[in-house]
Amino acid sequence: MSMNDSKELWLNLEKDIQPKAHELGRYTTQAYHDDPCALSFITSRYKFCSRILGSAKTVIEIGCGDGFGSALVAQKVPRVICTDINEGLLEENRSRMSSFSNVEFVYHDFRDKPFVEQVDGIYLVDVLEHIFQKEEESFLDNLCLSLNQHGICVIGTPNKTSEQYASVFSQEGHINLKDHAELKDLGEARFFNHFIFGMNDEVVHTGFPAMAHFQWLVGIGPRGK
Repeated sequence: MSMNDSKELWLNLEKDIQPKAHELGRYTTQAYHDDPCALSFITSRYKFCSRILGSAKTVIEIGCGDGFGSALVAQKVPRVICTDINEGLLEENRSRMSSFSNVEFVYHDFRDKPFVEQVDGIYLVDVLEHIFQKEEESFLDNLCLSLNQHGICVIGTPNKTSEQYASVFSQEGHINLKDHAELKDLGEARFFNHFIFGMNDEVVHTGFPAMAHFQWLVGIGPRGK
């Protein structure tokens, strides 16, 4: 068979595609089974974080879950510290994600205290809505104290206006949803500069806030430093 045959060409190239198998974490696997399209939304959210934080040297993820998004951020940031309050899940991540040399998994509860070092950036995706309002002030205080003077914080959370379309499971866990105005107030109170974006599926935009399913607060320069 001649080398101008497309089948032969591809099969010859395909021999070089021999990666080590990578196991997805439990949350991501569940999403893949229940709603495969959701993985494209999740990936897009972490891609947004990676682009916003691309100039940082060290960043912290708060509420990393099974670590799916850490690989995307680690592609742009030299050091990624992934924190969570689930020690069992963190231990799974350490084993499963060991090939990512610039990612570390650390137990830390930001409701209790700041992180042991100040970093250039912090990001949290689908976390704030799970923090009770009575815990929010100390949580955000400790988050800001973990950023350096010019640090960047990226907070992604569902829009309160989209709650009516959420699953029963989501509604049970989302005990602190915010609308555009509330997220903007948070940004003004906590950072010297802030920007609000909307997101629908994979698309980040600056459109009509009430029609955004997901929303972003990008805060720069924590107040009180």
